[in-house]
Amino acid sequence: MTTGPTTPASRPLLGCIADDFTGATDLANNLVRAGMRVVQCIGIPRQEIDNADAVVIALKSRTIPAAEAVAQSVAALDWLRSAGCGQFYFKVCSTFDSTDQGNIGPVAEALLARLGASFCCVTPAFPENGRTVFKGHLFVGDVLLSDSGMRDHPLTPMRDPNLVRVMQAQSRGGVALIPHEVVRRGSEAIAVRMRELEAAGARFGVVDAIADADLLAMGRALRGAPLVVAGSGVAIGLPQNHGIAPSAQASALPAPRGARAVLSGSCSQATNQQVREFIQAGLPAFAIDPLRIAAGDDVVAQALAWADARLGDRPLLVYSSAAAEDVKAVQQQLGVEAAGSMVEGVLAAIGRGLVERGAGQLVVAGGETSGAVVQALGVEQMRIGPQIDPGVPWCHAWSPVCGDAIHIALKSGNFGAPDFFIKAFALLAA
Repeated sequence: MTTGPTTPASRPLLGCIADDFTGATDLANNLVRAGMRVVQCIGIPRQEIDNADAVVIALKSRTIPAAEAVAQSVAALDWLRSAGCGQFYFKVCSTFDSTDQGNIGPVAEALLARLGASFCCVTPAFPENGRTVFKGHLFVGDVLLSDSGMRDHPLTPMRDPNLVRVMQAQSRGGVALIPHEVVRRGSEAIAVRMRELEAAGARFGVVDAIADADLLAMGRALRGAPLVVAGSGVAIGLPQNHGIAPSAQASALPAPRGARAVLSGSCSQATNQQVREFIQAGLPAFAIDPLRIAAGDDVVAQALAWADARLGDRPLLVYSSAAAEDVKAVQQQLGVEAAGSMVEGVLAAIGRGLVERGAGQLVVAGGETSGAVVQALGVEQMRIGPQIDPGVPWCHAWSPVCGDAIHIALKSGNFGAPDFFIKAFALLAA
């Protein structure tokens, strides 16, 4: 393995803004794998960041009103600029989760304006994790985005795979394509196409990418570009521009301690399969019923009483994950936002209770759930460690809830192999 710089930059080189917490760790994970030392912050930091080549600010802005998302993202950009970052990365979901109103387009345009720039590249491609873009269309594995499980996402259903069209619907500026026939010719061809589109008045260029080599070429073409809007994939191509190469030191974390637990609020197909795998392995699991919460049951107390007898010997799981038709039935009774916020609040309170009871290794599944749990634990910064599965690393963070550091993994709902929940703890123990 090639070794990168022995010490990180005195000031961070790359400043990143992520629109949810699991997306932030996904991005940070790829930067670490490429050799950067990365600190992820929960919201805008209240202090300077030391010993980091990149800083990732995790927001919970993917589904809030566009004006609020813009305000939060611009504030994060201002902090990163004051910290000395020279290039900026707006991290969006690899399935481009959004609506015709945003929030990707409005935030990207606001960031460009704040930087005094007029053009940037856009791509959610992450081939290693089954996300590819060809002729401007996003594929999830072997199917178009519109044919994937994202078609029925409860908050941001994605039924148009054409990213040029999706981006144009939520942007004021023009959107054009940088096709694979250009990308496969390498970084200089990409850079020329970028200049041509900018000169023609386009604001965004959606970039095709079907392999890691495409992302590496794109990374080289983006050297000096003020902003990139992307999933986590492009991150593998940016550290090379600073002479940084992969290093085992970049992902080193302290040894784990404490009991092991999983909190799962995602209802994606991947997470539902992971829940089934965990239960089929004979490991203890407690199901959260949103209707019981709405009826006034103290589900938090019930779950923690259940966990008290089981915490410590084996990993345990507390989950609200369910099939799409079951989720829709609950949403029809309680409302989409009410159902989601109730479950997130309960899982966050359970997570806090588990950490108070000695859990020191925590896996959280689902972007909204991860945000709620991390905030409940009082976590402000996380050092990014080794990858569990593509897009999901272990992290190390101080939690005032227990007065100690914990290991935590924040998993996007769509990510991870079927045995992810079990494999995660085995990796940390190795």
